[in-house]
Amino acid sequence: MKTQALLLLSASLLFSSCAQNSLTGDTYSRGEAGQAQSVSKGRITSIRPVKIEGNSQAGTILGGIAGGALGSNIGGGRASNTAGAIGGAIVGGALGSQAQQAMGSRNGIEISVRLDQGGTVAVVQEVSRNEQFSVGDRVRVLGSGSRTRVSY
Repeated sequence: MKTQALLLLSASLLFSSCAQNSLTGDTYSRGEAGQAQSVSKGRITSIRPVKIEGNSQAGTILGGIAGGALGSNIGGGRASNTAGAIGGAIVGGALGSQAQQAMGSRNGIEISVRLDQGGTVAVVQEVSRNEQFSVGDRVRVLGSGSRTRVSY
């Protein structure tokens, strides 16, 4: 019974950890609302598709816990239960990591912008249906702390 509850908890945490913040140029987190940003204007010089990988750390941890719990029920003695728990944790961690990374990966674009005041910046952000960019478009490059985005 404890094993089933642990597996259910691990699975729910794994799936909830997949709910990442949006990385598009037109979506802001609650913490970003009302914060000042620097704004530069420029023209897009190139766009290329990229893949933004998901975070696999939570999947590794939760998969390891679930695998260890399942593996500890293998066999009839203490040594076989321990060996099963260790093997289950290793296999569960690897599978959880792969699942988390696959579920958290997103399609992105790398946008290079030649700034009006000189210089060029490249920004990677998630593809957005609301903003379709093309080479030659005039855009704004918005920056605040460690977050930079390209928008119209």
